[in-house]
Amino acid sequence: MTETVDVPIIAPAPPSYAKPGDAGADLVAAESVRLEPGARALVGTGVRIALPDGYAAFVVPRSGLAARHGISIVNAPGTVDAGYRGEIKVALINTDSSSAYEVTAGDRIAQLIVMPVTRALFVPVDELPESVRGEDGFGSTGYQQNGDRS
Repeated sequence: MTETVDVPIIAPAPPSYAKPGDAGADLVAAESVRLEPGARALVGTGVRIALPDGYAAFVVPRSGLAARHGISIVNAPGTVDAGYRGEIKVALINTDSSSAYEVTAGDRIAQLIVMPVTRALFVPVDELPESVRGEDGFGSTGYQQNGDRS
């Protein structure tokens, strides 16, 4: 079963899902930008939305752009809060060390995922309950299945 939520939108063309079952709707550039190697740029999409309370939208990279050209999003995922009414802009970065990348108006540059979100009630305490992981942080589970390297 697919749940839907109405999202009022102002845009030259609304974001669309490329295929049935896709989680992210494509966002396209509303302007052209040249991204030199290592450079970043804030690229407008011309899209403004009004999410209902209890929802947020997340701007995530397109896997094809990342794999083929090294184009990603600086703050991935970018968060669009329910109360925000401005244009959705994408902070693109060119991670390729030698080739520039041309973004042309109309190019698909990111995906927008709309999700329900829960607001937390933060409860101050003196101690946290124990867990199996405890305070183990970055890299605490290693990176190989056989456990040879941690």
